Amino acid sequence: MGHKINANALRIGINKDWKASWFSRKDSQYRSNVAEDLEIKDDVRRAFGQAGLDAIFLLRQGQKIEIEVKVARPGIAIGRGGEGIENVKKELSEKFKKPIEVKISEVKKGDTSARIIARSIADGIEKRQPPKLLMMSFKEKAMAAGAQGIKIWVSGRIGGSSQARLMKVSEGSVPLHTLKADIDYAKETAQTLDAGLLGVKVWVHHAQDKDENKQDSKTKR
Repeated sequence: MGHKINANALRIGINKDWKASWFSRKDSQYRSNVAEDLEIKDDVRRAFGQAGLDAIFLLRQGQKIEIEVKVARPGIAIGRGGEGIENVKKELSEKFKKPIEVKISEVKKGDTSARIIARSIADGIEKRQPPKLLMMSFKEKAMAAGAQGIKIWVSGRIGGSSQARLMKVSEGSVPLHTLKADIDYAKETAQTLDAGLLGVKVWVHHAQDKDENKQDSKTKR
């Protein structure tokens, strides 16, 4: 079950939240809002992909949409004098015919973000860097940054081989079946010329906060 179900989706309501906050009473409005959310997220990913994108949060208040983008390098996302973020805000507002606000926040520990790790490995593979070295490098960085455990999979025709295979790297504990465990999961695709598409999957087990441990112990009493 741990590998067949998205680890983030499995923990929604436990230690994960849905990355969009709004409510609709009409089915037609609900469908249009979901489709619009997906399109907005695709545009934001293309705009801030070079800034080390971690997560995108959407908040709807009437016709206004607030977008919070978490990145590892906020300076690249904001641009000189805020030019980058203002251009994105203007393009989205004109495209969707709604007032849209974009906020940039920095990821505290980018080395333990599954999304940033997966995208960085995929970018490295597209630049013809050895997948094994990339996986080992990001695994060591994540463990040094305080991760409890990490698991990285790269699958496909690695190295241009005639047959697809799966390459795995892991360290520490990654309890996918323990729902209280804070598991961050992401998957990305690397597009290469000689090997076609390669899939990258990353699971990162984050350490639980001490405050949460105290609350759990109190509830057990």
